[in-house]
Amino acid sequence: MRGSAGLGWPAASPPPAHDGLVWQLSDVTELPRVRAEVRRCLDAGGPADLRDRLLLVLDEMASNALRHGGGRVQAAVRRTGDAILVAVSDGDTRTPPTPAVDRDPSEGGLGLYLIAELSTSHGWWVDGDAKTVWAVLRPG
Repeated sequence: MRGSAGLGWPAASPPPAHDGLVWQLSDVTELPRVRAEVRRCLDAGGPADLRDRLLLVLDEMASNALRHGGGRVQAAVRRTGDAILVAVSDGDTRTPPTPAVDRDPSEGGLGLYLIAELSTSHGWWVDGDAKTVWAVLRPG
């Protein structure tokens, strides 16, 4: 099932990816551990700017899914050619990622705009009982 993307988030599958890290998450309190794991892996040879963008995108996507996604959250960071794919799945298949409109920035809700700005491509799709939101980040 594919739906409308809603305000700039295209309904599309991500590029093929391989290798990487995967987490099953149930609470935002797990995100510091996830960030530490990503840092350990990327400090071994990745550019600092890519690491920082990746951590921010992963944190925004995972926290959105944990807060609004209906449970069963899986987060993954994988390689796709010369880029990195961040994909976060949750159980809310009926609600597309929808950026906040006409909201005071102090109320939050700007994470999807940030993810779109930091990535070279992004999208979402529904497969069975899971919705996946994804973003691709490239070095530089």
